[in-house]
Amino acid sequence: MARVSTPDFWDDLYARGGDGWELGAPALPLVDFFATNRLDGTRVAVPGCGRGHDARFLASLGYETVGLDFSPAALAAARALAAREGSSAQFEARDVFTLGRERPNAFDGVWEYTCFCAIDPVRRAEYVASLAGAVRPGGWLLACFFPLRGAPAGPPFPVSMDEVRRVLRPAFRIDRAFPPVRSVRGRQGREWMVLARRTGA
Repeated sequence: MARVSTPDFWDDLYARGGDGWELGAPALPLVDFFATNRLDGTRVAVPGCGRGHDARFLASLGYETVGLDFSPAALAAARALAAREGSSAQFEARDVFTLGRERPNAFDGVWEYTCFCAIDPVRRAEYVASLAGAVRPGGWLLACFFPLRGAPAGPPFPVSMDEVRRVLRPAFRIDRAFPPVRSVRGRQGREWMVLARRTGA
């Protein structure tokens, strides 16, 4: 599974049209959440942002949004789309596992979707620790975890609610957990939303 930890793996998928996670628009769980909610702060990170649809959506709501990815192909597409739309979203080439060290307490919140399930599952606790380092104490993590069922030979690698609860502790405290209002075709009943807060002073 180490292959998923390299930019070349993801660039190859983009090049041959293997990007089955691509929705072509902001994720429905994200759009629906912000239709009825507003989260505090202004600085938001989107790790594993891909072509940046979610990052641009958050920027359209007034958040200072930074999309993060280590695939040059993804970043080139994200920047081109942002420029075409006149979006204020910014995009950085960054390894999500070094984010906490390189950008400590830099963000008020994080939107996580399809990054957790794409990385090597043995590195999930490391990923959460990196996110915790990048989010200020009291800041938020809004996540839609997918897939709750699936074959072990990912990506995407299967996720369980118990595992999510386990790896988020103690850095994050779950405030709310709920099924999304809507999911795209093929993901219905396989997604789980979590709103958590960064612990610590």
